[in-house]
Amino acid sequence: MRAILLTLPIVLLAACDAGTGGGQAQPSQAPTQQAAAATPDPLAAHDPASGAAMSEDIVDPVARPVMQAQVVLDRLGFTPGVVDGKEGLSTRNAVSGFQEANSLAVTGKLDQPTNDALKAWTNIPATRVVTIPADFAAGPFYAVPKDPQDQAKMSALGYASLDEKLAERFHTTIAVLKELNPEGKPAGMAAAPANAVPTPSASPTATPSASGEAFTPEPGPWSIFQGGQQIRVPNVGGDAIDPASVTDADWRATLAMLGVGSTQPSAARIVVSKAKGTMKVFDTADKLVAVYTATMGSRYDPLPLGDWKILGTAHNPPFHYNPDLFWDAKASAEKAKLPPGPNGPVGVVWIDLSKEHYGIHGTPNPETIGRAESHGCVRLTNWDAARLAQMVSAKTQVRFEA
Repeated sequence: MRAILLTLPIVLLAACDAGTGGGQAQPSQAPTQQAAAATPDPLAAHDPASGAAMSEDIVDPVARPVMQAQVVLDRLGFTPGVVDGKEGLSTRNAVSGFQEANSLAVTGKLDQPTNDALKAWTNIPATRVVTIPADFAAGPFYAVPKDPQDQAKMSALGYASLDEKLAERFHTTIAVLKELNPEGKPAGMAAAPANAVPTPSASPTATPSASGEAFTPEPGPWSIFQGGQQIRVPNVGGDAIDPASVTDADWRATLAMLGVGSTQPSAARIVVSKAKGTMKVFDTADKLVAVYTATMGSRYDPLPLGDWKILGTAHNPPFHYNPDLFWDAKASAEKAKLPPGPNGPVGVVWIDLSKEHYGIHGTPNPETIGRAESHGCVRLTNWDAARLAQMVSAKTQVRFEA
């Protein structure tokens, strides 16, 4: 199902992301970090045939049953937020979604009936070892300043480090990548590679902003990992991209960067539950096909309950910051146009709703989903927002309920 791409020159956005949002989105303008041709992705999953075991050159010596369940659920659309091997809120929501979709008792726990239902995917290991491609590691990587006026001077709001980019690609956190790669080598590797040394994220050289103004950004933190290095990562999959179905090269590169495949179900309706902190997606047969943990609203900007329409979807949108739409904006704050990028206020996607100033979007802080307030909008991880963007259309019904 092809998502709607905005054709209007400007669409109003919501004052919904903590201290950095509020304004307008435009059609796809990808950051330079994301420009890439439609070439095979060396980081993509290569799953074994049904019933066959996956061949592993470097066997993981640690049993990771919760992470294994997370990577399977993530592939099936019942996403656990960040894949971290822990049975937290987002994992319980994912398990509950899988249970509901498979007519199991909804406990939110990896109980025996649920584990039995997941046995069909036991040949999918919790982790795999990949080699970081040189072009993926090339950057540039710069720290994103907190002030919107300084953000507006950037050419793109990209990743601060290779570590951060890798974590988002494999739907996890830097802390988990460190855990999977003790002393900079994949768990199970006999000796650390000779080149496993920290490298700076970027040199602090001037870069032109979207307006052409020269600006010298701060370098991001030093990266533990570097191009050409082997590392162990969560075995997220479902990341195959059909170039024929994604004609926008920048958006195709974004999907590859996030490990999100181009084959997604069509969403007939979406139900966002404030009480549960979840988004459920149903297909045209009214089957539950996806569940995401979401951040939504606050006491200052409550979730607007009711039924809404989808007006359009913007990929890699820039952001027009309007401090008038934020209760916590500084009195001295001024309007600013922020460049696109995964670390922008709305991440890589804006799904525009018929409720003025409200939408569904990504985030620069995936680990906070379900654990922080928003400025009214519905916020997902970048990878879940990218999935949803490919499911929805103008026909998709959206309901926000208490």
